[in-house]
Amino acid sequence: MKLEAKIDWQQGLAFRAELDGFDFIIDGPPEAGGRGLGPRPKGLTLVSLAGCTGMDVISILGKMKVKVETFVVRAEAQLAEEHPKKFIAIQVIYAFTGPGLAPEPLRKAIALSEEKYCGVRATLLPTVNIGHRILLNGERVDG
Repeated sequence: MKLEAKIDWQQGLAFRAELDGFDFIIDGPPEAGGRGLGPRPKGLTLVSLAGCTGMDVISILGKMKVKVETFVVRAEAQLAEEHPKKFIAIQVIYAFTGPGLAPEPLRKAIALSEEKYCGVRATLLPTVNIGHRILLNGERVDG
């Protein structure tokens, strides 16, 4: 299996990115010489992690016949102070809402994603410390 991404330089720090048939702009912040025309690459890594695990979790819950009303995944990263300002730690926050949702199937779906299915997470480990937090109807759930 092969995955390919391509970027074409536009101007300054802006590039037109091509991935999976989609075109979008990535750019740097103005203080680094960019114009803020699009997201930055490190942020896209967080989107990739959140998207990878989020798709796993919602798919697994669907197979388990667990219905959620809303599902949001956030990824928050701590970066090194010095260059190359790499990821040191990432916290993934899984937020679920829905009547009658039990914590156990949510924990199981997240564990399967983290331990078996999410290739982005597996790529970042063991270099980056990745933890998670679960919120169910606004309340923190252990595990």
